[in-house]
Amino acid sequence: MMGVDVRTVGRSEERLGKLDDLYIQHFPGAVGLAYLLTGNHHQAEDLAQEAFVRLCGRFGHLRDPQSFGAYLRRTVVNLHVSGLRRLRVERAYLNQRGPETSRAPVPDIEGRADLWQALQRLPPRQRAAVVLRYYEDLSERETASVLRCSVAALKSLVGRGMQSLREQLRGEEP
Repeated sequence: MMGVDVRTVGRSEERLGKLDDLYIQHFPGAVGLAYLLTGNHHQAEDLAQEAFVRLCGRFGHLRDPQSFGAYLRRTVVNLHVSGLRRLRVERAYLNQRGPETSRAPVPDIEGRADLWQALQRLPPRQRAAVVLRYYEDLSERETASVLRCSVAALKSLVGRGMQSLREQLRGEEP
């Protein structure tokens, strides 16, 4: 029978305890952010879970472990944007193949507020900028960092997104 190194077990349990605390503290917010980005609760949970798992695998390599929440938000947004790119490539391929491919209808979700519908009509980067800035209550600099753009570009994204939301809610064409 092989002996167990007590020092290793203690460190593993300590790290697992830290991950438990991080999960309890940050996972609900990550799901909320992902839900606002995707509009689907199941996709949001999957996206947040994937982001958490990826980030935890790199926990020992984080430059600032105290900024886990910021890293998690960035990972959620990056995974969402990557998924959108993948969908764009898939759609382009299906469009090239022509009408013989069947397309599943998008389910009509009842009971959504006008604001929610308007938010979903925004381009993905504008939606991400508005959600991070106002729902997540990040500063302009933090939001620009998550989206990997300048503060000026972020202000433009948020401004255009908010203007489009106002127009949609008033019933105007954007």
